[in-house]
Order: sequence, then C-alpha cells, then structure tokens
Amino acid sequence: MATVNLSDYKPLHIANAEDFSIGIVFSEWNDFVTYNLRDAALEILEKEGVKAENIKLFPVPGAFELNYASMQLCKERKYDAVIAIGCVIRGETPHFDFVCSAVAQGIKDCNILTDTPTIFCVLTDDTKEQSIARSGGDLGNKGVEAAVTALRMVDFKKNLSEKTGNIGFGHS
Repeated sequence: MATVNLSDYKPLHIANAEDFSIGIVFSEWNDFVTYNLRDAALEILEKEGVKAENIKLFPVPGAFELNYASMQLCKERKYDAVIAIGCVIRGETPHFDFVCSAVAQGIKDCNILTDTPTIFCVLTDDTKEQSIARSGGDLGNKGVEAAVTALRMVDFKKNLSEKTGNIGFGHS
C-alpha cells in the first residue's frame, strides 16, 4: 500500500501554462472514485494556470473505453496532453486482470503511436477502500499526480521542440 500522500506537490510555475490544451477522459464506472480524480485534476490544472476553456471533459462508460476515447483525442492533435481517468476494483473473476492489462496497453499505445502525452490515471485496486484512499482519502488524490504529470510532459515536449526545432517527436 502506498504511504505517500498523492496530493502533496510543489507548484510547478510552468511558463505559458495558460496556453495548454488538456483533454480529460474519465470513466463513469466507479464514479464515486473517478469523479473525485477528475475534480482534483481540474483543480490542479486551473491552479497551475491552464484556462478553464482549454480543458475539455469526455465521459466514457467504463475503464476499457478509455483507450478508444484517448486515442481519438490524440489523433485530433488538438490537445497538448490527455489524461485518462478510471478505476477498476478487483472482483471474483479474472475480468479485473484483463481490463487492467488492456487499459494499460491502450494508454501506452497512445504514447508511442501519437505525439500527444497520455497520462495513466487508472486506479487498479484490490478493494473499494483502497480506491477511496487514493481518490481523496487518507492517501490523497491520484488526480493531482496525473495533472502534474500532464503539465510536466507538455512542458517537456514544448522545451524539446524549442531545443531541437522539431514540432513533435515524429509520430502522428
């Protein structure tokens, strides 16, 4: 079990964050967790200077659908980063393993097949209590970490483009 409060972070002070465009895809399954993750990510993005009108929200039915929606947003090339938010809680069947693996692979594919950083904010916990602890409970909120990661990756990409003269990494 994690022992770090995920909501503890130092302000990033990234230049031009107000110009960043972020897409947030979130699962409506286990919404008692995913809405808390989404709201924490929104709060951090806005606190760091991203304009509210530059943050777009896209609900999907479940974690498995995060892959399709995230890839579509990446292909549009309108977003500097995409955050994929979901929650899969272990049950009594192998369904948990299949969904978790597929979602992790799908988000990985967004990162290597497109030029858009895609952030994995999918809780894969054994119990409901573990998910609650990581979505605003005792261990903070993983949505904070996802927003910080998105901002840092957009900043990385923009700095790399400035240093190398490339618009992107060569993937589309």
